[in-house]
Amino acid sequence: MELRPPSVRQLLEQLEQLPGVGPRTATRLVQHLVRHPDGARGLAQALSKGTDAVRHCGVCFLLTEDDPCPVCRDQGRDRALICVVEDPLNAWAVEATGEYRGTYHVLGGTLDPLHGIGPEELTVAALLARVREGGVREVILATNPTVEGEATAYYLARALRPTGTTLTRIALGLPAGGEISYADQVTLTRALAGRRGMD
Repeated sequence: MELRPPSVRQLLEQLEQLPGVGPRTATRLVQHLVRHPDGARGLAQALSKGTDAVRHCGVCFLLTEDDPCPVCRDQGRDRALICVVEDPLNAWAVEATGEYRGTYHVLGGTLDPLHGIGPEELTVAALLARVREGGVREVILATNPTVEGEATAYYLARALRPTGTTLTRIALGLPAGGEISYADQVTLTRALAGRRGMD
């Protein structure tokens, strides 16, 4: 006999689809939400608002509620400097250092031919268009130091080299195989300060 009500089963199924959430974690989350209905309602409202209001910036592809995003609208930003990252989490981590005052470009992932992800599935064309418009002094390639991240950085370096823009790669202050969004601020600050040219 199934003791869980249908609505609880449905909630468990939905939670288990989230990354890093298995059956045990989903069960604990459901127990918490049932015990705290006001918090559950607040979560439901935030989820609904977030999925309805949040979209990608039409310029840099950061997550935003307004298009263009606050970074792209900020006149105090150095528009001649673009930091290329895999996803918005990486941009958030770079921004948290307080050391970077340029703009961003979110690729939406990395090249991964084995899984059918080529340049067309990423925002590579939009990045090339931004740089070709002129006025870009430097592009910082801040992809994760993984096999896919490195391959993506080298692909972008080859594609951007003809534009004459200075290309740099964040310094290896980050562990190989690690992800930028998990790095501490000191490590990220050193990595940005010690970025190097791509040849």
